[in-house]
Amino acid sequence: MHELSIAQGIVELLKRHLPAGEKQVIKSIKLKVGDLTRIAPESLEYCFNAASEGTAAQGARLEIENVPAVYRCKECDSEFKAWNFIAICPTCGNPGAELISGDELDVVEIELVE
Repeated sequence: MHELSIAQGIVELLKRHLPAGEKQVIKSIKLKVGDLTRIAPESLEYCFNAASEGTAAQGARLEIENVPAVYRCKECDSEFKAWNFIAICPTCGNPGAELISGDELDVVEIELVE
């Protein structure tokens, strides 16, 4: 279950980016998570709740935006979605494709309680 180490990493990131000496409470955290990360959102939420216990993020809501795997064909330049690492262009059949999105794991917004 790599979700636990990811949740712990998010909590550490939050600790590093909160103003020092101020008592802040985090209301929500928005994430972008790519299909190819193989992260189960429910598991990440569960692990985050455990990892954030006793921190400014305790009780914070995780808002997870799923990002599909999108590739661009190196031959015909068309873009297409794929659900795995096998990306064969549906337009020309070329197996050479460049990943455009789908491997993200980004914290995009942190909302604090006022």
